[in-house]
Amino acid sequence: MHIPEIKIKENQVLSDNWYLLNKVTFDFKKNDNSWITQKREVYDRGNGAAILLYNKENKTVILTRQFRLPTYLNGNKTGMLIEVCAGLLDQDNPEQCIIRETEEETGYRLTTVNKVMETYMSPGAVTEILYLFTGEYDQSMQVSEGGGLEEEQENIEVLEMTFDEAYAMIASGEIKDAKTIMLLQHAKIQGLI
Repeated sequence: MHIPEIKIKENQVLSDNWYLLNKVTFDFKKNDNSWITQKREVYDRGNGAAILLYNKENKTVILTRQFRLPTYLNGNKTGMLIEVCAGLLDQDNPEQCIIRETEEETGYRLTTVNKVMETYMSPGAVTEILYLFTGEYDQSMQVSEGGGLEEEQENIEVLEMTFDEAYAMIASGEIKDAKTIMLLQHAKIQGLI
């Protein structure tokens, strides 16, 4: 495997309004040992975690539905997207983050989660690593209605459906979110439900 040589020449902040958008100028040594200069815009919003909540006995999953402006701006007529529970790590480790986000968004209090993988979701422009998990739930774990935090202006609808219904929504196009598709396919392949 060829490991390229990289020399960062300039890192210009274009925006730090919400997260950090940088314009990076760098030299890149090609396979033929010649150098080229490239410029890329890189969005740094931190790392995140996501989880598929599933109930083996009832063969159900918990998903969320919320408005996502970028999808609205790119062809999603309502802007509403069905997703697994997810959130930014902030200062937490991935496990702490997803346990916290699960309770905030879905109302279920988990004590253990199972790590599935780490993935770059859009490596051409976004620095984020997303940590993907699965976790079992049952009704005794529900401590609130969920829906997200008021101070974060979240307006999250909690959905419980059969795994088969959720999985069919990939083919029908009702689920278009990559992390959700990956976790549903993982559950199918591994026979979790």
